[in-house]
Amino acid sequence: MAQSCVYRELGGTSPRYWGLLALLAVPLALGAAAYFYIEHFGHIVTGMDNQIVWGMPHVFAVFLIVAATGALNVALAASVFGKTAYQPVAPLSALVSVALLVGGLALLMLDLARSDRMIVAMTHLNTKSLFALRVVLYNGFLATVAVYFWFMLERRMNRYIKPVAILAFLWQLVLVTGTGLMFGFMVARAVYDSVLYAPMFIAFSSAYGTAVFILILLAVCNWEERPIAGELLRRLKNLLAIFAGASLYFAALFHFSKYYLARSHEVGQFLLFDGGVYTALFWLGQVAIGGIVPLALLLRSRVSRRTVAAACALVVLGGVAQMYVTIIGGQAYPQILFPGMAESSSFFDGEIHPYTPSVPEVLLGLGGAALAAAIIAVALRALALLPERLDPTAGPQA
Repeated sequence: MAQSCVYRELGGTSPRYWGLLALLAVPLALGAAAYFYIEHFGHIVTGMDNQIVWGMPHVFAVFLIVAATGALNVALAASVFGKTAYQPVAPLSALVSVALLVGGLALLMLDLARSDRMIVAMTHLNTKSLFALRVVLYNGFLATVAVYFWFMLERRMNRYIKPVAILAFLWQLVLVTGTGLMFGFMVARAVYDSVLYAPMFIAFSSAYGTAVFILILLAVCNWEERPIAGELLRRLKNLLAIFAGASLYFAALFHFSKYYLARSHEVGQFLLFDGGVYTALFWLGQVAIGGIVPLALLLRSRVSRRTVAAACALVVLGGVAQMYVTIIGGQAYPQILFPGMAESSSFFDGEIHPYTPSVPEVLLGLGGAALAAAIIAVALRALALLPERLDPTAGPQA
């Protein structure tokens, strides 16, 4: 793969580059301050409580992790499925995947507030817990992508790329499936409890990861004022359109199943019509902003960089809305302890639980995203990962 393309580091003047890092340092510093603030005072200073234990940091974390697996799709399309048009940007795809995963995992650890106890989870693995087994999946995915990354850039190892890429593809599939089933196997929460979370999260992963990758690719090209081959841009926008359409399809299938089945009809009613902010975020955020509008932009016969960038940004915003509805809304809906009976107690049984994100939670989440961006910026400056030319013979420049 690397033989057919010459790679170099990110260009630009040093003051401009250091200015970029200084800009990224702001949300990183604010995120670090938010973490120490929460660690010192406890989760009482957040909007979380004993009913909603996963708050805004988890929304950012799961989004980054899910997007990380999907960001690798561009590289895998070249190595596994022989789509050579994606070959020049395959190293960038692998880098974005690793950076997003590291940012998401950092958020998961810091959101514990007692991150020093992470060593307990690492040394006492509970093999019956899907949450604990995900640690193995995360580490395995990072190791596999790191080897794949090395093989792409080391000419002597180029001939072994396909077997490693296939392994990365299978591990990616297992990881995102496990992330979806983390919710699907949670039978105590009525909003979850569905195996459709597995294929739905695979579609979400592909859409969110591809959108983030395209945004970073366009940002790099804008930074260096370089053109992108029209054919490459067309392929990427069509790929994103397919994934965005698949996301809408599986979301519709999931919500239809919840609303249609008698045992979960009230849950479907809550999500689709009676959920207040969660219903609004679903229809306006996930469906309209994150699905219908991007599809309308991407399916036009001719699109520009700005149009593709706008569609990608909308998919990302819709993805954050979807994660909020899934994670927060799933906890806000009351647990059904006695089916068919009314429940009432001082512990909010049978009540929709309120949740308001606090400023430290939002800052912590933005800090995780900034960490991923900083990793990408430093790696692109230090390593030769960018092609000299982006598929210049594939078509007219855009």
